[in-house]
Formats: sequence, structure tokens, C-alpha cells
Amino acid sequence: MSWPDSQFAPAPPLPGRARIRLAGLTGTALLLGGAAAIAVAVLAQQHAPSPGAAAAGTVGPAAPREPSLRRSSPVSVTIPAIGVRSPLLRLGLNPDGTMAVPDLATSADEAAWYEYSVTPGQIGTAVIEGHVDSEVGPAVFFRLGALHPGDHIDVALADGMTAVFRVTGVREYTKIDFPTEMIYGPTHYSSLRLVTCGGTFDYATGHYLSSVVVFASLVSSERSVMG
Repeated sequence: MSWPDSQFAPAPPLPGRARIRLAGLTGTALLLGGAAAIAVAVLAQQHAPSPGAAAAGTVGPAAPREPSLRRSSPVSVTIPAIGVRSPLLRLGLNPDGTMAVPDLATSADEAAWYEYSVTPGQIGTAVIEGHVDSEVGPAVFFRLGALHPGDHIDVALADGMTAVFRVTGVREYTKIDFPTEMIYGPTHYSSLRLVTCGGTFDYATGHYLSSVVVFASLVSSERSVMG
């Protein structure tokens, strides 16, 4: 199983190169449960929200001067506006070069950090992925399309810090019009991209035809409170 936009994902950095490069990785669209997922969708009539024109916002930083953090692996993500609180898996690439995704049967309710992107809070583009639904109903990023500019995303890091991001835009792209460089390319500020499937579900192929992408930038950080 591979991520729907894995052919657009940044590849691991080559030795001797300082930044992640974009690569034309081959991959197939994510199959979300096949016939079982179709049955759930039809019977439950649950449709993930799609971002409207008012949520498009911007893809750039929230403020002229952005903070940044040192490298530290992310351990969890919290999105209060849509009720998401998830540990973060650490995933890379499948043997065939496609981006690995959480196991649909066991981890549909868990998001994952793409380990070949920067860690959230570093200068550059951090990528977190998650399923929109599963064989039994909504998954971790089912309501991702309901976010709006100004909403916050908190990412807890292994060093005890929490990176606080502000959403600047939420957009939906068809697979054939996916803006690779804008989403996965390097940035001069601390950016975060959340990605999931979205748009129309093609019942013939079992694939979603679009992707929902949340653009966010780091606005502050705080020491995590250990309970």
C-alpha cells in the first residue's frame, strides 16, 4: 500500500547534499479499503469535508519573520479545531520507492511523519500524512478539509518541546493537477504540510481522485508539560 501522492514525495537526501530533492517516484493511488470501504461509505453516507474557497488562504508563512527549532523527531500531533490527537508514526519509503503509509487495518487512526522530510519546526518542509477513512469508517484525517486559516496544529517533539503551527491555507488538488514543488519543495521558513485523500471517490477503481493539503507555518514553541 502506498501514499496517494507518493510519486511526488521528496526522496531521501543523497550523500553530500544538504537539502531534500524532489524525485519523480512511481506509485499508485491509495486504495482505501476497496469494496469494504465503498460499502461503508454508501451505508453510512459519511462524506469527509472539503475545503471551500474561503479556506484557500496562502501557502506562505504566517508572519514576515518566522521562528525555527532544532532537529528533534516528532512524537504526536494535536489539532484542536477538528478533535485530532494522534501519536506520530515514523515512515519512509516502500521497497518499490513509493511513500509508506500507516497500515490501514491497524493504524488508520494514527498519522505519520515522513522521515525524509525535516522535523517539524526546522527550516524547510515537514510532511505529515494520514488516512481519510478506512474499512470501518472515518480515519485520523477525516475532518482535515474542515480546517481554516488561523487554526493551530501542535506537534510534540522528542526533546520536550511543542512546535505550534498556524494554518495559512487549506486546499484540494486533483491528482493530475498536483503542485509538486509548492507542496514538497524546500522553504526558507519552518513549514508543515498535512496531506490526505479527498474529493470524489471513484467507485470503479476504489481511489479518491484528489488530495487535501493543509499549509501551516511555525509561529511559536513551548516546553511540553509532562503529566
